[in-house]
Amino acid sequence: MGVETCKAASNCVRQPLLSIALLQKTATMSLPLYQPSKRVAAVASISVVSSPTTTSSSLEVLIEDYLASCQARGLSPSTIKQSYRYSLVDVFLPWCREQKITEIGELNQRALDRFTGGLLSKPGKYGKQLSPHSVHHYVRSVRQFLNWCKSEGEDVTGKPQLPRLPQKVVEVLSRDEIDRLEAAAPNDRDKLIIRLLADTGVRVGELCGLEMNDIITAQDRRAFLKVRGKGSKERLVPLSPSLVRRIDRYRRARPDAHTDHLFVASRRNPQGEYAPLQQSGVLQLLRGDAERAGINRRVHPHLLRHSFATEALRRGMNPIQLAQLLGHSGLRMIEQVYAHLNAVDGYDAVMRMLTSER
Repeated sequence: MGVETCKAASNCVRQPLLSIALLQKTATMSLPLYQPSKRVAAVASISVVSSPTTTSSSLEVLIEDYLASCQARGLSPSTIKQSYRYSLVDVFLPWCREQKITEIGELNQRALDRFTGGLLSKPGKYGKQLSPHSVHHYVRSVRQFLNWCKSEGEDVTGKPQLPRLPQKVVEVLSRDEIDRLEAAAPNDRDKLIIRLLADTGVRVGELCGLEMNDIITAQDRRAFLKVRGKGSKERLVPLSPSLVRRIDRYRRARPDAHTDHLFVASRRNPQGEYAPLQQSGVLQLLRGDAERAGINRRVHPHLLRHSFATEALRRGMNPIQLAQLLGHSGLRMIEQVYAHLNAVDGYDAVMRMLTSER
């Protein structure tokens, strides 16, 4: 019995020792590693790279502030886009980056002269030489921007020099050519559009923006056209009695459309509605009418505006009144564009003035 008791006791001691050894062996074994799925592995393999923060230069910030100031002054979005944003953001800023110019104080006179000279000598966006009028437009926008910076207390030392513009003779249509153009129009709508452009001098955008109730008749039966010009400025343009009657006839025959615009497209759009007439539509109809009338020149809406202004000056209209009718804020545009009137026109105007006094 004593021997068996010792053997049992020996087994009891040996079992804990085996358990401890088994645990030690298990701890040293290499367990199978967790294999992630392909999608998880792909995500895990992507290293997170922080994108570099692009900080705007002080010059870029000033340009954005200036454009915001233009918007706050009530300038139309199209004016800001065409006259200021493109010139400053797409033309001036890329040149500044090439020249390593980031501060307004670095734009001294020599730097600004290099900018103007580069525009005059290097090809433009489409590989063609920029015209002096385009360069004048870009440089003038930069000059206005720098004037604003100076008024805001910025250190502005240079002033861009505007290149000289060649004096171009403005083409106009004679009254006979305008009559031929109207006669060649295929419908009453197109005839009325031509006559309105020729007898009021409105811009094509102003024409397309006319609404049904923009014909105003005063108590003395004088009629005016309410025009919404640049900067949302409204003005009244006189209408002849015959033109008022034609507008009334057109309004009665105008197709029903879900718009208050006076002129609508001649065809329905895919939604089955008559959309407001666009500027491109006016340009297209003028080209077709000019071809049918045998006018071998490029006829566009602004040509009719020039023709109206030229005829008004030749017939002795006050330039100040003409500027108001055309929607100009001053006489500068009248002096620049309509300087083609010759000495004969001046003689006729003086003779009319002297004979009218008798």
